Amino acid sequence: MSNSLHDLFYLDGELTFLNFGSFGATPQPVMATYHDFQIEMERSPVQFITNTGLTYLAKSREALGSYIGCHKDDVVMVTNPSYAVNMIARSLTLKPGDEILTTDIEYGACDKTWDFVCNKTGAKYIRQHITLPIIDKAMFLSNLLAGVTSRTRMIFISHITSSTALRLPVEEICAFGRENGILVFVDGAHVPGQIPLDLTALNADFYTGACHKWMMAPKGCSFLYTRKENQDDLDPLVVSWGYKALFPSYSRYLDYHQMNGTRDYTALLCVPQTISFMEEHNWTQVAADCRKLVNENAKQFCEILDAEPILTIGGDFSTQMFAARVNTDQPEQLYRRLVDQYKIEIPVMRQGKDAYLRYSINGFNTQSELDQLMEVVSDIKREGVLIQ
Repeated sequence: MSNSLHDLFYLDGELTFLNFGSFGATPQPVMATYHDFQIEMERSPVQFITNTGLTYLAKSREALGSYIGCHKDDVVMVTNPSYAVNMIARSLTLKPGDEILTTDIEYGACDKTWDFVCNKTGAKYIRQHITLPIIDKAMFLSNLLAGVTSRTRMIFISHITSSTALRLPVEEICAFGRENGILVFVDGAHVPGQIPLDLTALNADFYTGACHKWMMAPKGCSFLYTRKENQDDLDPLVVSWGYKALFPSYSRYLDYHQMNGTRDYTALLCVPQTISFMEEHNWTQVAADCRKLVNENAKQFCEILDAEPILTIGGDFSTQMFAARVNTDQPEQLYRRLVDQYKIEIPVMRQGKDAYLRYSINGFNTQSELDQLMEVVSDIKREGVLIQ
């Protein structure tokens, strides 16, 4: 990988940025398009928000649909995956005793959403224990599907987990759901721009992804895909002019969830530009090079932390991120030390009783940056305070 890509981003040159997975970073050419849209909106706010901007939005959905393998009208643009999870969770007609099955390695904000909704309805959120390390797909599926009962209404599952950076076998889970009449909702926040996605082939009932992470769109650009037969079952999370619209469009799904009040939706319009940027810079090869760099450093990272790898390095579960358990009872203080003293942006995340240190690699990262990380973590560990 060439560090020349770094010049295409606004990233601080003094910061070692190993946390692309949290909020991504947007290339300068895409940011220029974003600003152009904002200026165009300010020149004629009414016409842009109610007319021309919606035309751009349709083009953005069309480009996104082609990129993720689905019809443009089966995706609605939203600000973030948490918004999409709330849309689905609050639309399900859950009864006391109904169960939502998931793993115990899901993203915390989504856990909170399901916990809130289940507490309101009397349903149960079943966080099935996943044994780590994961050896193969069969082991994972056995762990998860042992939690299926006659009361299971939905399986909610990450395509790529956040804290543990594991690519999960959602293809097999979607097939199981179809065969057994169980809805499957996939949280693919980390997927678009990192691994290929074909939603038609996947056949999930619902799928949400972030365009502002690995696709590198401006912040606040994400999507929800819904199978056609499920679209009319979804209530608007924000009731506004799209509900019982005076002049309804051809899609109630789009009316309900796209027209939800005054907002700056220019970030949602930039998907075509992000795709063009990736194509121009051969991002498929960039992603492959990133995974190679991730895997080449994973063994040493685990050795420094005295941590057993939670996956087979370089296997089916690997991504452009790698996470290892870190023995600390002060994860927040460890994070601040890495950022404030060493200028290394890398998350230290709680997952249940464990804490994980996770590095994310994108096209501008280099081996020297990972060498710096290894040296700094080794030094902190030798002190025996923040890392035992």
